[in-house]
Amino acid sequence: MFSIIPRYRDLWRFRAPLSAGEIRRTERWLATARVALTIVAEFTLWMEPVRGVVHSSWLYWLLTVYLVNAVVVMLLVRFRPRSTLAFRLVVHAADILWPVLMSMFATAQQGPFFLFFVFVMAAAAYRWGLWETVGTAGTAVALLWVEALIVRSGLESAADPWLRALHLPRLGVRELDPQQLLMSSVYLIVLGFLLGYMSENQKKVRAERAVITRVLSSTRVEAGLTGTMQQILGEVMTIYGARRVLSASQEAHSYRIFLAEVSHGADSPEALRWREALPETEKAYLFDSPADAIYALRSAKGFQSVQLDRFGGRLRDAGADFLDALSRVEKFDALVSVSLVFGTEWSGRVFLFDPQMMGDPEEELRFLQEFAQQVGPAIYNVYLVRRLRERAGAVERGRFARELHDGAIQSLIAVEMQLDVLRRQSGTQAPVVNAELGRIQRLLREEVLKLRELMQAMKSFEVDADRLLGFISDTVERFRRETGIAAEFVSELDRVDLSQKACRELARIVQESLVNVRKHSGAHNVLVRLAPRSGKLQLTVEDDGKGFSFSGRLSQAELETTGKGPAVIRERVRLLAGELAIESTPGHGARLEVRIPPARKTNHG
Repeated sequence: MFSIIPRYRDLWRFRAPLSAGEIRRTERWLATARVALTIVAEFTLWMEPVRGVVHSSWLYWLLTVYLVNAVVVMLLVRFRPRSTLAFRLVVHAADILWPVLMSMFATAQQGPFFLFFVFVMAAAAYRWGLWETVGTAGTAVALLWVEALIVRSGLESAADPWLRALHLPRLGVRELDPQQLLMSSVYLIVLGFLLGYMSENQKKVRAERAVITRVLSSTRVEAGLTGTMQQILGEVMTIYGARRVLSASQEAHSYRIFLAEVSHGADSPEALRWREALPETEKAYLFDSPADAIYALRSAKGFQSVQLDRFGGRLRDAGADFLDALSRVEKFDALVSVSLVFGTEWSGRVFLFDPQMMGDPEEELRFLQEFAQQVGPAIYNVYLVRRLRERAGAVERGRFARELHDGAIQSLIAVEMQLDVLRRQSGTQAPVVNAELGRIQRLLREEVLKLRELMQAMKSFEVDADRLLGFISDTVERFRRETGIAAEFVSELDRVDLSQKACRELARIVQESLVNVRKHSGAHNVLVRLAPRSGKLQLTVEDDGKGFSFSGRLSQAELETTGKGPAVIRERVRLLAGELAIESTPGHGARLEVRIPPARKTNHG
């Protein structure tokens, strides 16, 4: 049906080449198998030299020499830093030649040489693929026929005088029956095709997995949905040499269909562009069909198609009227389409227009189905993460707006109204005005501090071990300037040994502690201390204010049980796997202690 295909796609295995390390391991395995096979063959012939199998003692010598060759190859493979192509070709040629020589002294059907031919074809399949394995089988057959001609021409009679002169045994070669040689040749060719075919398909599966893995590893949340779709659609377009690739998707609760299109540029795929399908063309993209994957080719009689259901089964009697509707919207001569589902919220199809590199349509469609099943969740995860970030940002901005509206803005409006009233009364009640102005000044200062603290909490910052001490020192100094409370930071070490996350949480604990001191303690002096204690890092925040509502010292467990102490600080200490203790003396101040374990080293690279 599909005889008119521009050109066959490059073999899949060339898309997933073996690395130098994989080649070296392959050669090691083959070298070990070569030695084991030779030892077993020689031991078997020595234990039971079956009549009609061994025709000369030269066979034992050839096996011994081949064993030495196999051991040398194994040592070279193990101790050489890399295996070159020339070395592999030389070893492979020797593997073909030795069984041919052995066949001179054994029958074609029962001799041990046949196992060595199986080995050399398996090695070709393991190293390369189909055509190299068939070529190996063809070379072996050609050498066997050349050998048969040489033996028939009188090799033994010509070599016997030389061997007697050297006191060596006769060759004892046996002429092979042409019919027997023909059957052996057929066996070798068929075996070569079978081994090569299985190897080619295994390498194709490996290459397909490599493509899917490469695409999945390239998906980045930072790139967003557009960047992710650009990467994936561009990869598919490159694999199949398509002129253009189009993704049509629709949200489950929406009537709109969005089109993401990538086309070929001068050197690489052009940037993805989004467009919305027109109402009159929507059904052309998301048509109703039981086909999950489709390959179509235009001919003189219309479109010829191969359609698969979602399980990869061939649909024999499926209609193809949707192709005519699609061809009126998009111009193409060949088409590949596969369904793409993004979780439960998005569904759609991907269209490849005019692919130039297609193999067997059914196999290609099954690969695209697996590709879509693997890549779809990755796209959906990017979509969900981006949407979650947007929602989190919207919630945070809403909270920030509410805080400003319900706190600072309302207070500033009240201040403005009081100032207006005060301005009207300033002519007759000067002492009252002065006191009221002082109160308003304090109120304004309080609201400004609240705004600054709110902005400080909203601001993201990065603090590591090198900057933590400086950050805490600046925070305490800013607190002293803005509040008028005497604050001091004392550090008994030059550098902390904490992860970046722990440093960030510790800095937040210092900020939250100082905010609580300003809001609730009424203190005049604050001391922040960072010091090593019992192998841990201890943060202490001590003030001379009115303290907490309880008297004495409470551990973290007691604070959790009673619900006392600042909840935010309790949660941050829990995240650090630290210890929290609060000591309170009502009317005389409070002391907050946080102990954090040192940074733990990972046990892996």
